[in-house]
Amino acid sequence: MRYLMLVCVDPDDTGQPEGAPDIEEWVSEMDQKGLRVLGSRTRPASDATTVRVRDGRVLLTDGPYAEARDVIGGFDILDCADLDEAIEVAAKHPMAWAGVIELRPFWPFEEKEEGKEEGEQP
Repeated sequence: MRYLMLVCVDPDDTGQPEGAPDIEEWVSEMDQKGLRVLGSRTRPASDATTVRVRDGRVLLTDGPYAEARDVIGGFDILDCADLDEAIEVAAKHPMAWAGVIELRPFWPFEEKEEGKEEGEQP
């Protein structure tokens, strides 16, 4: 099952807690195990552009969608057997020690749920 792993950080915190894993070692290990499909850092929240359409008009806002202490600092796409394995992978990420890791499973559009039409949300 694929998971989006959002890596959320406090932009004011520049230190790494003592004993936290090294990011390059984490990437190498997860790539070698075939658990990390793709990942990257993102530009700061101040570089974000929020897009909305209201009454047919495209409205743009500079900056993130919501003001929050922690902001998305990067992401990874994981391909894990189940949520337990995804949690194990996320817990080894250095930012789990200083920030927040959010795991979101991908919606399995290719699978039909009993009683649901293809692509229909629960």
